[in-house]
Amino acid sequence: MAEQAIIQTTEIKKVYGMGDAQVKALDGVSLRIDENEFVAIMGPSGSGKSTMMNILGCLDRPTGGRYILAGEEVSSLSRTELAIIRNQRIGFVFQSYNLLPRTSALENVMLPLLYSRNGYMSDSEQRKKALQVLDAVGLSDRVLHQPQELSGGQAQRVAIARALVNDPVIILADEPTGNLDSRSGEEIMEVLGELHRGGSTIVMVTHEDEIAAHAQRMIRFLDGKIDTDKLNGRK
Repeated sequence: MAEQAIIQTTEIKKVYGMGDAQVKALDGVSLRIDENEFVAIMGPSGSGKSTMMNILGCLDRPTGGRYILAGEEVSSLSRTELAIIRNQRIGFVFQSYNLLPRTSALENVMLPLLYSRNGYMSDSEQRKKALQVLDAVGLSDRVLHQPQELSGGQAQRVAIARALVNDPVIILADEPTGNLDSRSGEEIMEVLGELHRGGSTIVMVTHEDEIAAHAQRMIRFLDGKIDTDKLNGRK
């Protein structure tokens, strides 16, 4: 059986500025990422990798080309429609965690459910779901701790749990180990690896070769285009 394409882009372009001041951040990027792939996106500053991540995450719209996410054309949706897609279908993990201060791990993880349009969940159902994903990332003993009471690695685990709580079709991780020491970074990569082995589709931006080595596939950007796209040898 053929794998389902979760991400399919065709000739994606992103241009900033006008006239002589135009900058082509992306210059015709065609890319396919299938269900249950773990992909690392790399490239030097200005290569287009962050712009590509913003488009894949429906945080920005391309200037040209098509983007199909899990079978749905999203490249021309309105900002409101993109916000719905982000909430329903994409789980984000950021370098800086983006957790609410003075708010427990449990409440941080429940937050996306408050805005979910996937169907009504009672307070007890939301709490149960949040506890399940916190347990999945090894934080069942930290659910009432606030961000300032957690280590960097634990805070990032909370962020991963928050990304999982709405059952997204894809997890987008932007430099997920960038604020962590090497040991905590390896622990986070183990969590992402376990999620991948459990069936999650993950796309990760990183500038570190040793972090990218955890992925199945490495895509390097250069000058707004895909420079190389190769398998890592991992299953």
